[in-house]
Amino acid sequence: MGAKFYCNLNLKKMKPTTEEKNIAIAREAFDKVFNQRDFSAFDKYWSPNYIQHSAHIPPGRDGLRNLVKSFETVRYEQNMIMADGDYVMCHGRFVGLPGPNWIVVDIIRFEDGILAEHWDIIQDEATKESSVSGNPMFGNEFGTIPLPK
Repeated sequence: MGAKFYCNLNLKKMKPTTEEKNIAIAREAFDKVFNQRDFSAFDKYWSPNYIQHSAHIPPGRDGLRNLVKSFETVRYEQNMIMADGDYVMCHGRFVGLPGPNWIVVDIIRFEDGILAEHWDIIQDEATKESSVSGNPMFGNEFGTIPLPK
């Protein structure tokens, strides 16, 4: 006659997985630092022994902090994020740089709930006119978001 559906109302609240925790921390850390410009967030979210593998960023937590401070207009836009255990990959766009926006995949290793190590892959964002595929590199639209004043 019809399908019957059952619901167990006695389900206990499940604890977030390691991946869910790390994703939430990565989202919050990037937002605090790049968008809210809260530089005290480095001390909360980044290890004092932070290992940096990027060719664009000086070593250590303070190297990243000083670089971010020097770019007063840079903002971060989050697109996709995925995790496997203590590793998180964030696909994002940095806007407000001197030059084209950057499309970046940040790979972060977490240790004890904080960012411990970082690698990245960076490309200049293609314009609609320069994209051979005709598709945007980030989201569903080409980067045309003006910077906040």
